Amino acid sequence: MSKRAFLFPGQGAQYVGMAKDLFANSESAREMISQADDILGYKLSEIMFNGPEDELKQTKNTQPAIFLHSVVLQSLVKSIDFDAAAGHSLGEYSALVALGALSFEDALKLVSFRGQAMQQSGVDNPGTMAAILGLAPEKIAQACIDASAEGIVQPANFNCPGQVVISGSVSGVRKGMELCKLSGAKLVKELVVSGAFHSPLMQSAKDKMEGELANTNILSISKPVYANVTASAVNNNDEIRKLLFQQVTSPVLWEQTILNLFSDGFTEFVEIGPGKVLQGLVKKIAPAAVCTGIDTYNDLEKYL
Repeated sequence: MSKRAFLFPGQGAQYVGMAKDLFANSESAREMISQADDILGYKLSEIMFNGPEDELKQTKNTQPAIFLHSVVLQSLVKSIDFDAAAGHSLGEYSALVALGALSFEDALKLVSFRGQAMQQSGVDNPGTMAAILGLAPEKIAQACIDASAEGIVQPANFNCPGQVVISGSVSGVRKGMELCKLSGAKLVKELVVSGAFHSPLMQSAKDKMEGELANTNILSISKPVYANVTASAVNNNDEIRKLLFQQVTSPVLWEQTILNLFSDGFTEFVEIGPGKVLQGLVKKIAPAAVCTGIDTYNDLEKYL
């Protein structure tokens, strides 16, 4: 029997104007967004609705903004049942709220803390990331090993077939880019990012997250989350906590996550949150799956 999974986007999906129509059209959305502003102690909603883009793109704002948009949408989608959830990096927190492992308030505080900690890590330990297209993952991994003599570099995101992102120090990543080109990559592109996410350069953020996660109530769940770190189904609260901690410096195994979901009988995916990035990735990973998205109030109306 076919099963449905909810998917939640991560950093990079943000846009100025996000969730503005939800606020305008739904009383419960207005309440959640206003509550988030109160919890955070600043008007995140103003940055989401009106920008400026440079402010929205700051990691400390981007992460809670995408999380808030996603969980508000999911709270309004009451007529669709689902059997599991997954989220890309930051999106894992949205998935855990949807599944009931984290409360909205606790998760928002965690995500805000995470965004600030990761932004500060980017200042304290500057690094970069690069997308590598059209090269086998094992060749990319080898290029990173060989480039490590120049500086820290490792695969950070296994997004879909033929698309891997590497992360680390500027010297390490640029050497890795050079070696990937020599190995036959079709395209190698350095990304505009504020830090070397999912690399050892995020260690200080990871250390800070340990205390926050230890003090946050996380519940075991009946429906699983498919975790970034392992690409496997997880229900247990202690395991969820451990994997959220590890996630900060570990690669995001997104391609394997979708493959595992598909092999476990999930043939329908619904991306909930800003943008369509995950829908595009699913189509490349599991072309036989059905994948739709809910981003705006118009998207929601057919489900209300």
